[in-house]
Amino acid sequence: MTRSDGRSRSPEDEVILVEDLVKEYQVPERDAGLRSAIGSLFRRQVRTVRAVSEVSFSVAAGEMVGFLGPNGAGKTTLLKLLSGILQPTSGHVSVLGCVPGQRAQSHLRRIALLMGNRNQLQWDLPAADSFELNRAVYRLGKAEFQRSRDELVELLDIGDLVRRPVRLLSLGQRMRVEIAGALVHQPAVLFLDEPTLGLDITMQKRIRAFLREYNTRHAATVLLTSHYMADIESLCERVVLIDNGRIVADGQLAGLVDKVVTHKEISVTLADGDDDLSDFGQVVDRDGERVRLRVPKADTAVVTAKLIASDLITDLTVRDPPIEDAIESILAGGVGG
Repeated sequence: MTRSDGRSRSPEDEVILVEDLVKEYQVPERDAGLRSAIGSLFRRQVRTVRAVSEVSFSVAAGEMVGFLGPNGAGKTTLLKLLSGILQPTSGHVSVLGCVPGQRAQSHLRRIALLMGNRNQLQWDLPAADSFELNRAVYRLGKAEFQRSRDELVELLDIGDLVRRPVRLLSLGQRMRVEIAGALVHQPAVLFLDEPTLGLDITMQKRIRAFLREYNTRHAATVLLTSHYMADIESLCERVVLIDNGRIVADGQLAGLVDKVVTHKEISVTLADGDDDLSDFGQVVDRDGERVRLRVPKADTAVVTAKLIASDLITDLTVRDPPIEDAIESILAGGVGG
């Protein structure tokens, strides 16, 4: 077996192992109206909902794996199962050789769960005080704590922020100090749920740069969910696509996309805005002199050569269609896992 980076993979590489994992909830339901409300007091009707359904996968040490899927697909539930916040209905989960749901102190010191829409630091205290609290929680020695804290402060550039009450920080500033607080014990496995949620483009780039550096420095294993494709493309060679609680596809991002992308897009600038290019391919967009064509992959080279040889265009660009289109096609059944 090989890792997503192409290197050989041995059993001791596996830091996360998931087999036939299932998580079900009992959801109460009733019809609208007073009669139904009164009746539910005596006879409660419930429906079983599967948030995670027979999921199996493994992750090697040092891998950065992205989880993609629509809202309600089960991504956050899966991270909560892996971190031990939720107990599975059935199946097996092993993280760093431990069962997460047992919540062993020695195990908790080696993992971290960070949720982009949740505050974990004390709202009215400076972040530095919350860092000290985490030092006590994780029973870190003073020298070990200071070394880790100072490294995170440098990497995240938050030296001036940690002395301010968290409530006075902007969203981007708060996210950076939240990350530092979550990683001050230098976990070996990171579960990140939407870590760049709501941040501007500049701050998203800073967070991604930090995560790459942390992974490099500490060989940390990272599982990441995000609705921003830029996060996944920048950080993760491997992606796991989830829909309705099931894994739809699992593999290298480039490989999955190649399986479903059957065409390329050619954008051209016309020499004469009235020219018709429908003989060269499918015209999918036209804005004045700019025209975008969809051409089968196998025909791209020939069509490009014909366009260049003609006197119809003054500029030409060839690119793959947006990666979001490929992911949507896979989730719709374009490729199997």
